[in-house]
Amino acid sequence: MAEEGSKKAEAETEPGPSSVAKPPEEEHAPVKEEKEPVHEDPAKEKVLNPVDQKVADPVTEEKSGDPVGRDAVFARVESEKKLALIKAWEDNEKAKADNRAYKRFSAIASWENSKKALVDVQLKKYEEKMERKKAEYAERMKNKISEIHKAAEEKRAMIEARRGEDVFKVEETAEKFRAAGYTPWKFLGCFSA
Repeated sequence: MAEEGSKKAEAETEPGPSSVAKPPEEEHAPVKEEKEPVHEDPAKEKVLNPVDQKVADPVTEEKSGDPVGRDAVFARVESEKKLALIKAWEDNEKAKADNRAYKRFSAIASWENSKKALVDVQLKKYEEKMERKKAEYAERMKNKISEIHKAAEEKRAMIEARRGEDVFKVEETAEKFRAAGYTPWKFLGCFSA
């Protein structure tokens, strides 16, 4: 036990790795493991094991005891908190604005689609109406054409009948002239005086 007490005293008087700040090169260097004797008491092991001990930051220690420094830290935390709240509010309002714009865009798109559909229906109705009118007009024109053709056939038949009558009259008159031996005077009218 006396040996342990002397070791304790040596450990407290000698500057160990926990009380001396390491240069930056040594901090990143690989750690060499040294086997230490296993102690039965874990409290003693913590005192002797420098890895488990926390190195105190001298700047933090100075500020933590100073009320002005603490107030500055609190003021900085408060301002960061306010800035974070403002940023969250800003993001929330931007999201709301985006959602409103999206809703309005979708409303305009649906309105446009419904109006286009209505115009397409009206156009199809108009086209159907025009097709019906066109068909009716074509039917009327065909009827007119057939009436004209019928009238022309009737006129042709009348002319043919009249020509047949005229030919029959001429043949009859020619028979009379042959029977009588008489020369028609209209035929040679230019020679008669």
